[in-house]
Amino acid sequence: MKLTENDTIAAIATALSPSGIGIVRISGPEAFAVAGRVFGDEVTRFESHTVHYGFVRDPETGRTVDEVLMLVMKAPRTYTREDTVEIDCHGGVLVTKRVLEAVLAAGARLAEPGEFTRRAYINGRIDLSQAEAVAGIISAKNDLALRNSVRQLRGREREEIMRIRGEILREIAQIEATLDDPEHLSFDGFDEVVTTQTEAQLRSIRKLIETAEDGRRIREGIRTVIVGRPNVGKSSLLNALLGEDRAIVTEIAGTTRDTLTEEVRMRGITLLLVDTAGIRTTDDAVERIGVERARRAVEEADLILWVVDGSEPLSEDDCDILAACAGKPVIPLLNKSDLAAVTDETALRSMISQTVGEQGSVGEPLAVSAKTEDGLTALEERITSLFFSERIAADDECVITSERHRSALVSAEESLRKVRESIATGMPEDFYTIDLTAAYETLGTILGEEPDEDVINMIFSEFCLGK
Repeated sequence: MKLTENDTIAAIATALSPSGIGIVRISGPEAFAVAGRVFGDEVTRFESHTVHYGFVRDPETGRTVDEVLMLVMKAPRTYTREDTVEIDCHGGVLVTKRVLEAVLAAGARLAEPGEFTRRAYINGRIDLSQAEAVAGIISAKNDLALRNSVRQLRGREREEIMRIRGEILREIAQIEATLDDPEHLSFDGFDEVVTTQTEAQLRSIRKLIETAEDGRRIREGIRTVIVGRPNVGKSSLLNALLGEDRAIVTEIAGTTRDTLTEEVRMRGITLLLVDTAGIRTTDDAVERIGVERARRAVEEADLILWVVDGSEPLSEDDCDILAACAGKPVIPLLNKSDLAAVTDETALRSMISQTVGEQGSVGEPLAVSAKTEDGLTALEERITSLFFSERIAADDECVITSERHRSALVSAEESLRKVRESIATGMPEDFYTIDLTAAYETLGTILGEEPDEDVINMIFSEFCLGK
């Protein structure tokens, strides 16, 4: 699809499922003419941003398709900055398709996925980062992801990138002006000024890059692996957190033979909960496969929920499991708090200290009962505080959720580091402009101001139809 395409497009903008309403969207220079062929010639005379009652008719047969409301919006005060018509019809799948077919027969072309938003970008209503935010809003799995995408759509990331680019551009302009007019302008003290500004820009970029890991977890969820010996209550804990019976629970040790992954929303975030086979030494060939998969799941985890049976004494297997979690954030859960305690929090702390020492990433033990659900609220609070600081909930915080944006920021950071090195080694000022320009252009790719056709095609191909 070429950026210069400017024909009139149409698509169903609502989900194709039975509902109260279905919306067919039309956008482009002939939007009113196309709508007039199915609704009536008077469409071209309607005032902008008005709603009209009537019927959609097949332009070829004249048969009535549906009773509708039509919303007419004239450019540039529309989503795409083009003339736009939205037809609100009854929400049946068949009738919505028939309305779209009538519109296509009247001269519109079926829109590509994301083509409405693409036109909003091409026509300057939004930049590329805001277009990606639209996709983020549609695909948001949790409250944090939704809030962050809304902030990005409102331009919070754009503002920060534009600010940094503006500072870099002024430095480039000053260098070029001084080189062009050395009789009236001087580089005296310029190195110190650029050094100070570059350090500030590096701090700003580094701050954004450091949010990317939080951004990934906001977007994809926290991969949370539940580990422990057989029959300590891992599957029961999974079911309790999900609020439904997804994992088979029996009194027989080793019931779980494979990993089971489920998604749950918790306090505005998403957890990808992975239930694993009990980790222990076994001669059972099938169980050994499950244990090996459990160990691989640990390696890929963002968080480990290490479940210990508080009604039984600790064993060597518990020590081995904890050692296998080295380097990962671990929340020790002393399960079966509803039963008489054989292992308490003091004993568990002692084993943790002996196994991983004081420098490990193992948190304080937490007493829970998967059966009665005691302690689960405290567990939710622990997970939230462990991964997300209060700043993420702030309305003005910019969090990078796109790997494309993170990569561009890393490249810009490297270019600015080269500027700093050029200054330190006494290179001529015109050398600075090479890396300053590289940083400026790289940051521009985030906003789409340095357009790359392949990147743009990739981004909009991931959108749904009608958006």
